[in-house]
Amino acid sequence: MIKKLFTAAALLGALSLNTARAQEYVSPTNPAKTGNSPGVKVKLLSQSQHIKTYILIFAKGDEVLSGLTEFAQKYKVTSASFTAIGDATDAKVGWYEQSRKMFKVTPITEPAEITSLIGDIAMYNGKPVVHAHINLATSDGLVHGGHLLEAHIFPTLEVVVTVQPTTMYKKLYPEAGATVIDAQ
Repeated sequence: MIKKLFTAAALLGALSLNTARAQEYVSPTNPAKTGNSPGVKVKLLSQSQHIKTYILIFAKGDEVLSGLTEFAQKYKVTSASFTAIGDATDAKVGWYEQSRKMFKVTPITEPAEITSLIGDIAMYNGKPVVHAHINLATSDGLVHGGHLLEAHIFPTLEVVVTVQPTTMYKKLYPEAGATVIDAQ
């Protein structure tokens, strides 16, 4: 009887531990939340013909996708590419799981160097959408990366954005449940 009680208690404990560690998944078409980057400063670096290059400087606590989306909305960006380096206090990256048509979320819960952030901005359903991939190096020297879902900055992030004159559009790719650039 005691053995059965112990086994039942162990199973309940394992079940609750697994529930606490449940894997988070998010849709590839989730829009970025805005209003979470009040410290972003924007400067026009150059303009040649119709191509503009900006630098965006993020401040402590600013969230990356929020700031990039707000920039695209304010400056009416319909086509751009960007690169960046900086530091984050925490982040969430996604790995696309084809069988679920969802991003498997990997949280980065410690400060990390943003060793690479690249992406683009294109239009979907009449709004600018940011698509970014990120690599973050933690204190142990390991690099974690994937699709950027969220990252909070400290002390700064330096983003160089090149805005093109020809609008890029995204379309839904039903088989993947995600949006992709429409090259038509």
